[in-house]
Amino acid sequence: MSTTTPPVAAEKPTRPERMGRLPYTRTHTRVLAGAGAGWALDAMDVGLISFVGLAIATQWDLTRTEQSWLLSIGFVGMALGATVGGMLADRYGRRTVFALTLLIYGLATGASALATGLAMLLVLRFLVGLGLGAELPVASTLVSELSPTRIRGRMVVILESFWAVGWILAALIGFFVVPTSADGWRWAFALGIVPALYAVVVRLGLPESPLFLERRGRVDEAEAVVRRFEVSAGVDAVESRPLPPAPARTPGELWSTAYRVRTLGIWLVWFFVNFSYYGAFIWLPSLLHAQGFDLVRSFGYTLVITLAQLPGYAVAAVLVEVWGRRATLATFLVGSGVAAVLFGMAGEVWQIIAAGCALSFFNLGAWGALYAVTPEIYPTTLRASGAGAAAGFGRIASIAAPLLVPVILGAWGNAALFVVFGAAFGVGAAAAWLLLPEQAGDALDVS
Repeated sequence: MSTTTPPVAAEKPTRPERMGRLPYTRTHTRVLAGAGAGWALDAMDVGLISFVGLAIATQWDLTRTEQSWLLSIGFVGMALGATVGGMLADRYGRRTVFALTLLIYGLATGASALATGLAMLLVLRFLVGLGLGAELPVASTLVSELSPTRIRGRMVVILESFWAVGWILAALIGFFVVPTSADGWRWAFALGIVPALYAVVVRLGLPESPLFLERRGRVDEAEAVVRRFEVSAGVDAVESRPLPPAPARTPGELWSTAYRVRTLGIWLVWFFVNFSYYGAFIWLPSLLHAQGFDLVRSFGYTLVITLAQLPGYAVAAVLVEVWGRRATLATFLVGSGVAAVLFGMAGEVWQIIAAGCALSFFNLGAWGALYAVTPEIYPTTLRASGAGAAAGFGRIASIAAPLLVPVILGAWGNAALFVVFGAAFGVGAAAAWLLLPEQAGDALDVS
């Protein structure tokens, strides 16, 4: 008879394991609502520039090049903000950086309503992008680390679906506010002060990631967060074993042997999805206006097309747990590519709306899957840095795309422009298969 005693310590769960095995609770709903509202306000701000940009260009008699810079300058700030924000979140916390970025971009957006010229507006839009770029990867990392393992991908896709809510709000503002007067665009920007006020709610209401807290030696705070979720689920407290020591890491390790393939894959996907999404959707009202639709009709068609984002997210939220992250991401990117080509070939109003809705459906479903997979492919001590670096690299494409749109339009026309977008989606779909290993149903790497 064996007298070996099983190691009791090994039977104890870690705090991340306790979090991962919980059922979905009201506390998870509050996390999604809190982070999602900030996400929606971000989307509203990005969407607003596509609507007010046309109004400003008309009022200030901007050239196509000047209008391109107005649409692109925010993404310069986003590229820097995403990279720096991710590193700050790994050092100072997800919740803290999330609230700070909301404050920065909310105040800058509100101040944009007072802009007296293009130069002033460009500076303010850069600051808006700085805050916005840092917020998105940080929020998805926070939600990923607070989610039950079995539905982690679904929760991040639901978080990303708040983007559609914000873009719809922007479309409604563009449709009902911007055309009402010469200063309609100023009133639209003034609404951007809302995120600054919401930052206070975020800082006070959302929990910090217990994974981050424990890795920073704040064990009591980590335990308090875990207990908050367990109480919500009606689960009794258990003693936890400590996390094993994590190796010291720097952002440069993203390109080490262990992570270089997945880093290459995620950077490529982020780059080509950003290129096609922002190239198409930021210019969409202007492109429709150029085809002969007046300002109100072009905004109205854009609103209808935007509504198709919601079912795209809903389907992706189911498939990321059924098919897995990579298969869902690649499938939706292929669908995006086909829809982009069809949109470029569309001539009749019904064809424009149908193809535009398909593009919204597939493209935003792809965004949901992308945000789900990005935080999962890195360990805790690199998670926000890795997500931020990928997002930051992708923003290079979002800077270039609005600048290249008028060049491609002038040289080859509307159909060729959307063929380019379709090809970019195809490259992104191929790169998605580099994102190994598949993380659906698996616990996060806590090292």
